[in-house]
Amino acid sequence: MERARRLANKAILRRLVSKTKTQPITPALYSPSRYVSSLSPYICSGTNVRFDRNVNGFGSQARTISVEALKPSDTFPHRHNSATPEEQTKMAEFVGYPNLDSLIDATVPKSIRLESMKYPKFDEGLTESQMIAHMQELASKNKIFKSFIGMGYYNTYVPTVILRNIMENPGWYTQYTPYQAEIAQGRLESLLNFQTMVTHYDLTGLPMSNASLLDEGTAAAEAMAMCNNIQKGKKKTFIIASNCHPQTID
Repeated sequence: MERARRLANKAILRRLVSKTKTQPITPALYSPSRYVSSLSPYICSGTNVRFDRNVNGFGSQARTISVEALKPSDTFPHRHNSATPEEQTKMAEFVGYPNLDSLIDATVPKSIRLESMKYPKFDEGLTESQMIAHMQELASKNKIFKSFIGMGYYNTYVPTVILRNIMENPGWYTQYTPYQAEIAQGRLESLLNFQTMVTHYDLTGLPMSNASLLDEGTAAAEAMAMCNNIQKGKKKTFIIASNCHPQTID
């Protein structure tokens, strides 16, 4: 994957270089930043210049290239924010302000702003790939110990096909119904699959099926309510096994 990215980056640079003019210029030093993509060429800070290098160091020729064209493309605003800077300015002008900053100045009191957040390192930020690598580095510092909580919480092996297509499939946990926000579309689909398997595939041979229940506590409460309904409220005592999990009893 890394080799493919480097080859793609070189191809882009060749196309950009072919459209630029060459001119002599004095070489300058460049100090790479961890906030700039490692795929970017050596660029003088504050200029639009890329230096050619040979086996002896910097050459005497430089090609002008737009720095914007060489910046990483997987930044969070570019990938996830729908409004462009121009659109943000138009929206601010629509409500009577020349730009977004003036709108914020007029609506957010200075007393609640955090001046400590105004550091240069927050200006550019990390790209999405850099952030994922950073989060993986932080996660690798966690120490995972054996859990002794018990009470129904045990380690289980989930087959990869189920893990990838259900547990890690955003379609099962990000699409929410507009009328019941706490229940996802994925859960509704799983309940439909449960009913289909019970009724249409002869697991029980029953003409109808319930919609299953969400968790152990709900199932226990439903079982008690069903027993009460069968007895039509004539029995007032419900006996629970002593080895039942305490969270289920509660």
